Amino acid sequence: MAVSRINEAGLNVNQYGNRNLIINGGMQVNQRGNSTGVTAEGYHGPDRFQFSESGRDQFQVSISQASDGPDGYSNSYKVQATTAESAIDASEYVLVRQVVEAQNLQHLKYGTSSAQQLTASFWVKSSIAATFGVFMYQYDGGRIIGSTYTINSANTWEYKTVTFAGDTGGTINDDNGNGQYLAFTLAAGSDARTTDNTSWSAYAGGKLGYGHTTAANAVMTTTNATWQITGVQLEVGDTATDFEHRTFGDELQRCHRYFCRTYSYGTATGTATADGCVSGPVFAAIPYSSPGNFRFPVEMRAAPTVQVYSVVNANTTGKISSDGTDGNAGTAFNGTASTFLFRNNDSAGVVANAFLKVQATAEAEL
Repeated sequence: MAVSRINEAGLNVNQYGNRNLIINGGMQVNQRGNSTGVTAEGYHGPDRFQFSESGRDQFQVSISQASDGPDGYSNSYKVQATTAESAIDASEYVLVRQVVEAQNLQHLKYGTSSAQQLTASFWVKSSIAATFGVFMYQYDGGRIIGSTYTINSANTWEYKTVTFAGDTGGTINDDNGNGQYLAFTLAAGSDARTTDNTSWSAYAGGKLGYGHTTAANAVMTTTNATWQITGVQLEVGDTATDFEHRTFGDELQRCHRYFCRTYSYGTATGTATADGCVSGPVFAAIPYSSPGNFRFPVEMRAAPTVQVYSVVNANTTGKISSDGTDGNAGTAFNGTASTFLFRNNDSAGVVANAFLKVQATAEAEL
């Protein structure tokens, strides 16, 4: 059988991969683990997706990597309002978002007449059938654009696409800072929904973008209401292509640029275990000693915030263990490749012929 050469000129360049600007869009990676009783902004559940809020009064949510998705997806990002907000006041909002690093967005050509359109596609399911807001915010130019999507049937996976115009008036710096984020609005007060921002415009003090006038707040005001998402893709062009499925290893490595740990994958942060820890021997009694360097799996986006954990006492921070005894810990020489860890100022110091052991996390999220 003759083998014919593929005509590359006839292929869409998007078929070659690396077209999805979103990391962990299939919700495969969950380094931090699931969280209950969440009341404040932060990273919980699947990596790279941030729960963001302002003005909370009553609500509490659970955020998890649910073992539930449409055909072809094993996981989703799930928010459940375990305690509902009584009402969404003017200044309040709740979002789920992912911030894309600025230097990864230069091909969007913002600020020129060739500024590229972006299309977001995703699978979504909610116990509330309603219209929801979705938007993008661009940091360096302080600009915003939004749209809506409608969940037609409760508790049913539905596929949605939204196309955003290119921003001919914007700018994205070529650096490792905040570039632009894609956000899904779960609640927005009146100050955040007074104008439907369907074209790029300057963000104006909370008056634009967090929610459309038609978007619902019902998830956050209904006890045990749920909202789930997976297959999140953001790509150049006016057409959504098939989701770019990456291997677990590829997604984990991309996530490590923003957050990594010494713990074995699947072990909860704060667990009293030495598995995967940084360790080193001490051969003489000494008040100041080090177990070694925490070497990050990949170059991190910036010098991270490092937290150390005891290996013998669960959920105990700021400690390095020496043969079952904790002592005060510190970090120094913070870089983007590794961090020096040390133990000092114990009353008795560290005894001779001991092993120092410590677990740690490093965060350089946008």
